[in-house]
Amino acid sequence: MPYTRPVCGLDRFPQAADNNPLTKDELKAPDDFFIPDNEIRFPEELDYSRVDEYIRSAEAFSRSSYQSVYIIDYFRQNFLYVSPNPMFLCGLSPERVKELGYRFYLDFVPEDEQPMLLTLNKAGFAFYNDIPTDERKDWHISYDFHILNEGKKILVNHKLTPLALTSDGRIWLALCVVSAATHTDAGHIEMHRTGTSEFFEYNITSRRWNRRQMPTLSDGEKSVLALSIQGYTMSEIADKICLSPDTIKKYRKRIFEKLDVRNISEAIVAATNNKLL
Repeated sequence: MPYTRPVCGLDRFPQAADNNPLTKDELKAPDDFFIPDNEIRFPEELDYSRVDEYIRSAEAFSRSSYQSVYIIDYFRQNFLYVSPNPMFLCGLSPERVKELGYRFYLDFVPEDEQPMLLTLNKAGFAFYNDIPTDERKDWHISYDFHILNEGKKILVNHKLTPLALTSDGRIWLALCVVSAATHTDAGHIEMHRTGTSEFFEYNITSRRWNRRQMPTLSDGEKSVLALSIQGYTMSEIADKICLSPDTIKKYRKRIFEKLDVRNISEAIVAATNNKLL
């Protein structure tokens, strides 16, 4: 039976967390990210002989994408792999980021956003633990935060999805993908399930998950975006699909409104990240 989540509320999310939002002083060590909701209770099940296979798959993906990729080991509480793609590295080598592990977030995420990461970590695992075990690999969490590269704040989008689970559904390994964000501020915490346009957005103030619907693009809008990706100008797109330049402008305006973006570059990233093409 397909999983249906209540429109509002995390029954498992601690009431104290609702009333007392985390502050930057509460985030003191990388261990704070590893919480009882995802504690590995059956370590004897973990087959580390399979790890190289996961790493090779992540390496193959990273070679074909500008996005940064890394793998989290929730049992050893470290990073198993960090790709050389520079989006996430903040000027460091992949080896150094791997060595830092979760310490990376303390060193390279602005202090005022670190409590948000802890809050969404708890909320995400609480949501995840309400999903039937056999459906958990179908879901991923997405959110935006800043990283500091030579003191400059860069807003990135971060997606995390399970790679390997224990028999009781705890995440052993997770794949993380970091790309350019299309929003202008941190947050935008969402849980998505593969194969559906419905998703859940977390309100960090009310501590509630709210049901949302992904926008849909018309065939004309998809054509305009696809040709824009190929580098065609509006006049060239009009010629290609036999429409007037004014009609192409209207398509673009609707695309910007649906995706909540300001320009065609952001629209391309948003449509690609959300698999709308």
